[in-house]
Amino acid sequence: MSSPLVVMKFGGSSVANADRIRRVARRIARERANGSRLVVVVSAMGDTTDELLALAAAITDDPDPRELDVLLATGEHQSATLMSMALQSLGTPAISLTGPQAGITTDGTYGKARIAGIDPRRVDAELAQGKVVIVAGFQGRSVKPVEHLDDAPGASDAHASEITTLGRGGSDTTAVALAAQLKADRCQIFTDVKGIYTADPRLVPDARQLPVIGYEEMMELAHQGAQVMNVRAVELGWVNDVVIEVLSSFEDAPGTEIREDPLVEQRNKVRGIAHDRNVAKVTLVAVPDQPGVARRVFDPLASSGITIDMIVQNVGHGGATDLSFTIPRVELAKAKRILEPLVRELGARELTTDSSVAKVSIVGAGIQNAPGYAARMFGTLADNEINIEMISTSEIRITTIIAEDRVEDAVRALHAQFALEVPEAAETAAG
Repeated sequence: MSSPLVVMKFGGSSVANADRIRRVARRIARERANGSRLVVVVSAMGDTTDELLALAAAITDDPDPRELDVLLATGEHQSATLMSMALQSLGTPAISLTGPQAGITTDGTYGKARIAGIDPRRVDAELAQGKVVIVAGFQGRSVKPVEHLDDAPGASDAHASEITTLGRGGSDTTAVALAAQLKADRCQIFTDVKGIYTADPRLVPDARQLPVIGYEEMMELAHQGAQVMNVRAVELGWVNDVVIEVLSSFEDAPGTEIREDPLVEQRNKVRGIAHDRNVAKVTLVAVPDQPGVARRVFDPLASSGITIDMIVQNVGHGGATDLSFTIPRVELAKAKRILEPLVRELGARELTTDSSVAKVSIVGAGIQNAPGYAARMFGTLADNEINIEMISTSEIRITTIIAEDRVEDAVRALHAQFALEVPEAAETAAG
């Protein structure tokens, strides 16, 4: 029987400096000594990615996307090579691989590439030699024909192999994709918290760590602002049936498993509270109430890579209507440049924006099928004199847009309203 294969991923805070890299290396060496075969995915050290982005911004306001991806990928290269050196110094055989060297290919979209496939042969070969394989996360290789080489000798076989990055949180995606491809026995995501909580413990001191959470619930929490896991990584785990364990890098303590939850019908429907401050509200006032207007608004935003979240269109009066939607706050300036000339073309009255809002959500499987949750949420916000500006729902989520300066009050009040601090065993017994 072969020894178990474990994929471990360590985030930027876990490898932020030499001391932390050595500490993580000792943890990896212990796991290797216990007989596991290990593939370790690492993020860039600490704030390296932000520092590289700042360097690029100091050079130009509009960095070339290809060059920016080549630059950002070096952050993970640093972590991987240093981790390999740390393991070798402990007498544990190890090798660092870039994403492309690990066989990860992508769809070729700079900055937000999606993993197209993984050729595991190099990783398998290194594991067979008894090495811990350290993979630089957040990146892969796209292969496209090189058009300008058409006249060169052998041009028919010429291809450009380009480094592309997977977007924020992409190292999580790397780890889960590798675990799926390699059919790993475990996929562990090590971070600076002990697991998934019912709310951000920095805002809610009595937030409770969850032992298990379902894939769909975790995807909604992540999408609505929970920072612990990347949405695409959870989606990959769900599709490929990879159980993901979220653990602390800094202490040996039980974590949270993200997997199918067989007890979903027997517990509190509200699983957690998520919040997101990276939100801006955009309103086109008095746009013509006619077919095709929404497409003319959203097509150019989509072409520019701006993600639209909540959309509300008022009932039309007098041939006009108001169209409001939310976008990431960091995209607001770009959106305004696109929309201002469009407002004039459409004959709308004006474009208004508000970057002092935030998003607060309750998340849990079955919320839509159980009466009273929306009323309790809205009533709790009303009792705390928190005004709701927009509402959006799904099968497992109710989301509101409120003033950013009331986020902490809202999260704490909702956490108390839905008794999320109560351990589930006690809750079940009481029920």
